[in-house]
Amino acid sequence: MKAITRDAYGNSDVLHIEEIQKPEHADNEILIRVHFTTVNRTDCANLSATQFLLRLFLGLRRPTSRVPGTDFAGEVVGIGTKVNAFSVGDRVFGLNDVGLASQAEFMVIKQDQAIQTIPKNVGYDQAAACAEGAHYAYNFLNKVQLNKGDKILVNGATGAIGSALFQILKSIGIYVTAVGNTKNMELLISQGADKVYNYETEDFTQIDNDQYDFVFDAVGKSSFGKCKNLLKPKGIYISSELGPGSENLYLPFITSLQGGKRVAFPFPKDKKQSISSIRQLLENGKFKPVIDRTYTPEEVRDAYDYVQSGNKTGNVLIDFSRAEESS
Repeated sequence: MKAITRDAYGNSDVLHIEEIQKPEHADNEILIRVHFTTVNRTDCANLSATQFLLRLFLGLRRPTSRVPGTDFAGEVVGIGTKVNAFSVGDRVFGLNDVGLASQAEFMVIKQDQAIQTIPKNVGYDQAAACAEGAHYAYNFLNKVQLNKGDKILVNGATGAIGSALFQILKSIGIYVTAVGNTKNMELLISQGADKVYNYETEDFTQIDNDQYDFVFDAVGKSSFGKCKNLLKPKGIYISSELGPGSENLYLPFITSLQGGKRVAFPFPKDKKQSISSIRQLLENGKFKPVIDRTYTPEEVRDAYDYVQSGNKTGNVLIDFSRAEESS
């Protein structure tokens, strides 16, 4: 099968496209013909593994799995004898942020992992674009108790995580101030933002006079210190990144002891529940993932470079649906 491979940690230069052996599924596994996968921030972090903690899961000196990839959408083409939740021919999507070896024509996954069938009204490309970003968006929301009338600011509202978070919040009637860049102002307005800021021309932390119940930093480019003045007396700041000096790991403890405004950190968990909830939103038409660009497997280095540039809107896909035709 055609697959994207790497034998070392580094930048996009370590990525290659080659023919490797198709995986075989065990009794409790599903064999999937991958149609689409994404290149996301998790993939980029796993590629470089500059945060040493990641190597405890990925491999200390070199990646344990030669094939990268954390999410997918595709068709079930084989099932093990102990698989009873899925059938050959099912259209499915799923996620494992530690790694799924999904940037390939075929992959295997256990039936008890984060995998769901794709609703009939949703294409493979949209399903793939839902998994990683919306999963992390749900981890933001799982850290808080939302109430009718809450006001929330989302920084990075047009990235994969931010765009999913923004849409989920609007689907339940929350007031949202959205921060994005120049090219996406019209998108944010069309999706129902109550107020928008263009971070390329204005600093929302200095000019916004509103007070928020929550500030969600979906790109990790701000900090609790900069956003503290925007929070209500009991407001909460949540970031998708560790923050300067990894402060978002210890500030939750310090600020909870101090009372008042505080920090919460969305440790990713319960991927199965995330995927199940995302499927329901898709089926009900309450969430439509934003897709920026689609690359072929041969263009994988360009895809990673584009994601790492920080300029993407929503999701970047790799299209494996035609890989068999071209190989």
